[in-house]
Amino acid sequence: MPTPPDFRDARDARRPVLEDGQAVAVGGREFRVVVSARRRRIGLTVERDGSLVLRVPENCEAERAETFLRKGDAWLADKLGRREEHPPAHPVRGIREGETFGYLGRTYRLRSGDGGKGQAPVRLVAGRLVVDETLLQDPVAARRALIGWYRSSGRNWAQGRLQPWAARMEVQEPGVVVRDVGNRWGTYRPGEDGHGTMALHWALFQLPSHLVDYVIAHELAHIRISGHGADYWALLRQAMPECEERKGELDDLGRRLWLGHVRERD
Repeated sequence: MPTPPDFRDARDARRPVLEDGQAVAVGGREFRVVVSARRRRIGLTVERDGSLVLRVPENCEAERAETFLRKGDAWLADKLGRREEHPPAHPVRGIREGETFGYLGRTYRLRSGDGGKGQAPVRLVAGRLVVDETLLQDPVAARRALIGWYRSSGRNWAQGRLQPWAARMEVQEPGVVVRDVGNRWGTYRPGEDGHGTMALHWALFQLPSHLVDYVIAHELAHIRISGHGADYWALLRQAMPECEERKGELDDLGRRLWLGHVRERD
């Protein structure tokens, strides 16, 4: 893989404006650039896999971004240092009788069951997560079915939680999809008709409901404000005064969620 150019290389090559998807380096660190037409400020995020993403508005000059990163070097060093002390510890699950899986803050033991006509292959029954016994013979198929259950159950639950948070922020309710959104817990994309789409990570629904609410509120706030500046946090804090506490709890519990890694059959 070629070494990404640093910001001075970009300027020397007469590329003063950063491009979406561009890889740049400053201070010995590599950053992936994401350009957004809705963004006004520069932002920096450390993704769950440890990669660094530099989020910039359109026509952002490389020199402006370099200044931002150098000013934030101490903050980033502290963030990465704490990550090294407490690395993610996502578990590997064996999809078999007696294994445990979380849903909205509760833990359920997996039980095999006979798949009857009209029954879903994965379902909650009397405090147990029941999976058709035929699926348990194939870890790949069982994993796919479990993730599908999180997606459908999570979407149904989330759709019922939008209205109060949207009302507090005075925004329209977006459409909701639940899928794998990579290294983020949620995203929001505006739509041409004014009705955007919120995407939530399926693994999020293992967490307690108040933390899923936090992610929903977090993304709804982006309907009005794209970045994570002071005005964004003021809006979110107005709707959810305890948002900082919930963010800290999410950071802690999120690093230990099951992300779909399965153990082969014994």
